Amino acid sequence: MNIFNTLTRTKTPFRPIVAGKVKMYLCGPTVYDEPHLGHARSAVVYDVIRRYLKTRGYTVTYVRNITDIDNKIIEKANQRHQDYRKLSAHYIDRYHDVMAQLNVLSPDAEPKATEFILPILDFISSLIQKGHAYTSSGNVYFAVQSFKAYGRLSGRSSHSSPEETLAVVGTGKQHPADFALWRASKPWTPSWPSPWGPGRPGWHIECSAMSLKLLGEVFDIHGGGVDLIFPHHENEIAQSQSISGTSPANYWIHNGLVQINGKKMSKSLGNYPALNDLLAVYPAGALRLLMLSKRYRHPLEFRPVALRSAVKNFARLERFCSQWNVSPVAPAETSKRTGSLWSQFCFAMDDDFNFPMALSVVFQGVRRINQILATASDVLRASECPEGIKTVVAEMAFICRDILGIEFETAVASVTGKHQKFQSNGKQCTAQLPHLEGSPISSQS
Repeated sequence: MNIFNTLTRTKTPFRPIVAGKVKMYLCGPTVYDEPHLGHARSAVVYDVIRRYLKTRGYTVTYVRNITDIDNKIIEKANQRHQDYRKLSAHYIDRYHDVMAQLNVLSPDAEPKATEFILPILDFISSLIQKGHAYTSSGNVYFAVQSFKAYGRLSGRSSHSSPEETLAVVGTGKQHPADFALWRASKPWTPSWPSPWGPGRPGWHIECSAMSLKLLGEVFDIHGGGVDLIFPHHENEIAQSQSISGTSPANYWIHNGLVQINGKKMSKSLGNYPALNDLLAVYPAGALRLLMLSKRYRHPLEFRPVALRSAVKNFARLERFCSQWNVSPVAPAETSKRTGSLWSQFCFAMDDDFNFPMALSVVFQGVRRINQILATASDVLRASECPEGIKTVVAEMAFICRDILGIEFETAVASVTGKHQKFQSNGKQCTAQLPHLEGSPISSQS
């Protein structure tokens, strides 16, 4: 198995720290609004990666955090004259609801920022003691110039222009690139006591404290959207490595963003489709296929034609699997022979989780078996199908259900009724879509 590592900018063989075990951390959502396609892509991508690793025999410990205290959360709560805890709890429930509908497995741990205040305070204190952070008017900042490897992940330099240097005057920062570990409280913001005065944690510090507490100083895989490479993940590395002396993760992998019509998305304009709206119309399995239709590191353009294609492909898989009276069966060791469907699927997934190639293997299997049965007698198709074909179908059903996370519980019913019109009539599909103006949909914001 080879994985592209953003930190080294190379595709390298995957070697876990402990043989047979994988520790993964994913930066989850900031909960201040409805879940959108950016959340879906990130969640589905790492859900499939986790499922595949488990299928290949690894014991996977998977952590996905939730940011439940943040400027945007506070601002929205204040606008609504609502307690920030009530607001964040509402959107956490909404996030969990759509993740369940999308058949995204729950993480092994889902830490929230407000639950990790004490570990965060301990982490910040250690950074101050080691000379990597300083206090200023109740705030605590990370001193970027104290960490010589800063910029290795993103390729950005910590050097500042004269204009940037002038801009920090009066901010309490010593350098323009320094970032907040602890923010002094203001009259309208929630706060917790600390050695530096009441305040709340900065965004970047929470993931460093959480991963250290739950996964240890060094774990295997850290995931997130490409929009998190800088500054979030760059700052995570600076914080964590300043404590431990090494990068917190051995493999940094990043999924591309969802784009809509190549234009910038703006939540203020409401020009992006919310997941609840899409799930009310389209099968969850079709949306998962859409999320997996491109290489995970590449952008995903959300267009009506792509959604129509995903719905048709889902219906095709559903019809194929529902006509067989077989249960999904994990491939046996003997089925890993060269040229088998399972070995081809693994070949694709082992190449940096090449989802499009893996899906093409599945659909080639559907096409090949249908071609074989098209020339067979009705009796053979109905009751005397060769065991070899049944074995392949059972493996395909396993791949769809257990690795790709695509459920067919509704059998053929879901391709009749309300979804059928989207297969047969492209205009109806376009008309039913929520507003399709807009673009990069962030995995975090």
